[in-house]
Amino acid sequence: MKPEHTDVILRACGATSLRVGAKLKTLWSGYGDLVRLHLEGCDRPSVVVKHIKFPQHAAADAATHRSHMRKVRSYEVETYWYQNYATNPKCKIPACMAAYSHGDEMLIVLEDLNVAGYDQIRTSVNDVEIRACLSWLAHFHAHFLGVAPQGLWPMGTYWHLETRPDELEAMKDARLKAAAGAVDAALNGCCFLTVVHGDAKLANFCFSSDGRDVAAVDFQYVGGGCGMKDVAYFLGSCMDERECEKKVPKLLDYYFAELKPAVKAGTDFAALEKEWREMFAFAWTDFRRFLLGWMPGHRKIDRYNEKLANEVLDKLKL
Repeated sequence: MKPEHTDVILRACGATSLRVGAKLKTLWSGYGDLVRLHLEGCDRPSVVVKHIKFPQHAAADAATHRSHMRKVRSYEVETYWYQNYATNPKCKIPACMAAYSHGDEMLIVLEDLNVAGYDQIRTSVNDVEIRACLSWLAHFHAHFLGVAPQGLWPMGTYWHLETRPDELEAMKDARLKAAAGAVDAALNGCCFLTVVHGDAKLANFCFSSDGRDVAAVDFQYVGGGCGMKDVAYFLGSCMDERECEKKVPKLLDYYFAELKPAVKAGTDFAALEKEWREMFAFAWTDFRRFLLGWMPGHRKIDRYNEKLANEVLDKLKL
């Protein structure tokens, strides 16, 4: 670790020394690492540092350049998010100790969620754990309902149509390709918009030991949007097509039951629920559009979301 990085972290945490611990993961496309640092001389035993280092090689083509610039922007958004936005205990996120940017490197120094009691990562989940994540999403969406996404992505999610022209061009499904703009417009044109996490997959939730409480991480694609984008994407990240067919209706009921008491007073909740329930199939169809252009053989392209997409296309008369 560079001396200037060490100085930033020590000052931010009030520590006297630090020791580099485990590398938790390599960031997408090799853009850096997530590392745990152990501290001495302060009341915080450890922090987690997101160390971003942009590659030096020149983009080989326009698509590669677009991909690189999207990633650069995503880390700028994430830094702004942690420095300028706050949630509440019902939708816990790690506190940001410091953020530092110089040249082709960035650091985001974050609270260690392991110390805060969210020390479990799940690769599969039971109904209690799914509901814990849906409750987090409901309270997150309620907290930011009607809030303009200043400094964030105007429309959140990493698969947002405007940021994915290459994947759209590569699509073979002509009917969905023709409808992509209409699906996007329906989602963006909702009367009720909030801030969406933008990458609310199972891997980005940290669980308490009993699985009843969660915190969320990884806010590179946080921005405006319909809350159903997060809900559909999350459910698809932890259930297969048979489970979705069986469980989604009751899980959606649970999400809205959590959302209702959390929204601001004066919100026409009946209208919100009606609109967002209709948008659930649109949100899943929007993600299916991305997958079909990005990785046509992806396991998440299945009969369940095909059925939802056909319903949406029929509704749009396409």
